[in-house]
Amino acid sequence: MYLVLVIIVIIVCALLGLIVLIQNPKGGGLSSNFSSSSQLMGVQKTGDFLEKGTWILAITLMVLALAINVSVKGGAATTNSQYNEQIKKSLTAPTNAPAQQPTFPTLPQAPAKK
Repeated sequence: MYLVLVIIVIIVCALLGLIVLIQNPKGGGLSSNFSSSSQLMGVQKTGDFLEKGTWILAITLMVLALAINVSVKGGAATTNSQYNEQIKKSLTAPTNAPAQQPTFPTLPQAPAKK
């Protein structure tokens, strides 16, 4: 399930990138190529189509991101790898520490002034 959702997200991202690149921020974009009168989609309809397509793909991307987040239960915390086991063993196993702490020599005290 996870892999299928990731593949769909990649496809949606590619389509969203293409639609955004087709648009021209000044209003020209793809609609400037359709200047003949025999076209099926007018200039305004082309802009509306691209804008609606951008919104639909953006919302689809958000919903798919949430679906991937929900489908992955627990994330990496549920996997038992060798490293996790080694960390648990190292935390519970006693270390080979010396029996007593080393004593440091103390400096002689200066005589108290009277």
